[in-house]
Amino acid sequence: MAAALFNLVFNCLPGFGTRRGFLKLLGFRIGEKVSIHSWVTFFDAKRNVCIGSNVTINGGCYLDNRLGIDIGNNVNISHDVKIYTLGHDIDDPQCAAVGGKVAIHDDVWIFPNVLIMPKVVIGRGAVVYPGSVVTRDVGELEVVGGNPARKIRMRRDDIQYRIDYPVWFAK
Repeated sequence: MAAALFNLVFNCLPGFGTRRGFLKLLGFRIGEKVSIHSWVTFFDAKRNVCIGSNVTINGGCYLDNRLGIDIGNNVNISHDVKIYTLGHDIDDPQCAAVGGKVAIHDDVWIFPNVLIMPKVVIGRGAVVYPGSVVTRDVGELEVVGGNPARKIRMRRDDIQYRIDYPVWFAK
């Protein structure tokens, strides 16, 4: 119930600065020039999210922050990305809960409709192509895609852009 109320209030707030300020007021660790669009859903009202500076999280994203999500600087998370930190062990007779924190390092670009599963670490400068299901760690500067996501190639290491601009209606 607390998460539903939290998400209702959060998504009704106008503007990136107001949403960022609301999260900071509640104790979330949020950097500068962070743009979180409307219709982003947090699974829990807990403060288990750390977002660096120059980050955009587009609309329709689900952030399962029950076990923690760390997002570095200069990260783009495109629309309809789902990040999960908790699931169930289907081989356990009691279907025990299992999971762990997700970490997304600096300069990462995550394209639309990606699923990121619990305990995954996405390395600096990595790119995850649209519709990928990320079940394993992604190395630094790797470009991955598919289901399950697999390495396609390496990215150049001369990243110069900054995701420090709010883009309205980016969906």
